[in-house]
Amino acid sequence: MLRQGAGTLQLVSHGFVNAEQARGFATLKDISIRLKSVKNIQKITKSMKMVAAAKYAKAERDLKGARAYGVGAKTFFDNIDPVAEDTATPKEESKKQVLVLITSDRGLCGAVHTSIVKEAKLILNNAGDKDIRVVAIGDKSRAGLQRLFAKHLLVSGNDIGRAPPTFADASIAAKAVLDSGFDFETGHIIFNKFKSVVSYETSKLPILPLEAIKAKEALTTYDSVDDDVLQSYSEYSLAQLIYYAMKESATSEQSSRMTAMDGASKNAGEMIDKLTLAFNRTRQAVITRELIEIISGAACV
Repeated sequence: MLRQGAGTLQLVSHGFVNAEQARGFATLKDISIRLKSVKNIQKITKSMKMVAAAKYAKAERDLKGARAYGVGAKTFFDNIDPVAEDTATPKEESKKQVLVLITSDRGLCGAVHTSIVKEAKLILNNAGDKDIRVVAIGDKSRAGLQRLFAKHLLVSGNDIGRAPPTFADASIAAKAVLDSGFDFETGHIIFNKFKSVVSYETSKLPILPLEAIKAKEALTTYDSVDDDVLQSYSEYSLAQLIYYAMKESATSEQSSRMTAMDGASKNAGEMIDKLTLAFNRTRQAVITRELIEIISGAACV
């Protein structure tokens, strides 16, 4: 009985060792799989960083020329509506407004799109009795407002961000705003203004429809402006401002994506170091345990 009991005890102990050994090998395999996965992710983030760096360099070069469009159109609106820039002077807000949100379809670029959606949500939450409609350029802005503010969406456009924005794209967006059937009184373009590689600022550009421009008293400072010329310029200036905002947002997006992918690559590198250390320690523990078992078996024999 004692021998059977000892045999039974020895059998149970041997099974426990095998289970522990199996757990050790399973843990080692899990760490190896995770380590390989993180290394693959690091390769992807490094590649995305290089692609974003190339696109950022081109976007920054294009932005220098596009700023002339935006500054010229903005100067015209500032001249005919100087109160818009004077925040100290109280101004009665119009009831019917439009917001043009400039984003893209692509993510993995930090909080570039989120900041625009947050600004739009803040305006819509404080709308009160005002009728505010949203023109969402890019899937990120549409998706951010779809759940809570779907009834405010007027026009949405996608396939933005795969290629650099052009004036033709801005013209299509401007035509969609004018042909939407919504007779807005004032509006704003919300976009990210590029400041540096690691910095951007969520900004707003005022836009006015043709009737609102005609009602401005300061318009008389411009000579020989008839209705046809004013209508053509109001449509063209809207496309100018949207084009300028799209270029600013595209540059901010590429710089932010480059920074985000650089941070992700560094984080992946730190995780790889930790997993490699854990893998080596686990492997050493398994080897040590196997050596102990071999020595213990030899001593028993």
